[in-house]
Amino acid sequence: MAFFKRKKPSPPPETLDPSRLPRHIGIIMDGNGRWAQKRGLPRTAGHAAGAETFRTIAYHCRDLGIPYLTVYAFSTENWKRPMEEVSAIMGLLRKYLLEALEKMERDGFRIVFFGDLTPVPPELRELCLETQAAGAAVEGVRHQINVCFNYGGRDELLRAARAWAADCQAGRCLPEALDEETFSRYLDSRGLPDPDLVIRPSGELRLSNFLTWQSAYAELYFTDVLWPDFSPAVLDQALLDYQHRARRFGGI
Repeated sequence: MAFFKRKKPSPPPETLDPSRLPRHIGIIMDGNGRWAQKRGLPRTAGHAAGAETFRTIAYHCRDLGIPYLTVYAFSTENWKRPMEEVSAIMGLLRKYLLEALEKMERDGFRIVFFGDLTPVPPELRELCLETQAAGAAVEGVRHQINVCFNYGGRDELLRAARAWAADCQAGRCLPEALDEETFSRYLDSRGLPDPDLVIRPSGELRLSNFLTWQSAYAELYFTDVLWPDFSPAVLDQALLDYQHRARRFGGI
């Protein structure tokens, strides 16, 4: 007669500690094109799938009680992509903003744009500004989505430095009074806490000019999952990993 060892019961799945969730998450939404190519689809199909993932993850963050989510949607370098792909991304943003205008008050969130919207087509640029203004007027906001569009971390720093220099030239501030807190007021993220956690899907191990100043002490999490396949369960795993880390900010 064969005897078999009884298997030990599997430990219960680890659950998130609501008291230790990050206040601010940054996500580089990467891998749309590769996701489509693996399926024999045009890259534009990957961006459409990625837009649906963005919607799902934004609501999941809101439901978890995370106040701020910043996503990298279109970089200052993305204009180099084929015009068809750029146009598709612009169209997806327009579609999302029109939907957001109808739902943001009901769903308790607002949208803020980081980046220089000047090169964005005028009609879309006006829609971005209209959505941002509408969100600012919403009361009882539980979640803010910051959309980095025509954004680059170095470009943001240059724009901030120019604005600070102009204020110095106009006599509104003194060069010797500049410190980190003062300079941060010139950034797109002024008034917001720095990201606690920055997530990069798709297997790439770099930040690609995303929140260069703000991410100085962010915890970084990389995963091979392509953005269209990035699910709430994948985000929860990143959050669990974050909760196991000790954040010392240069201390012991």
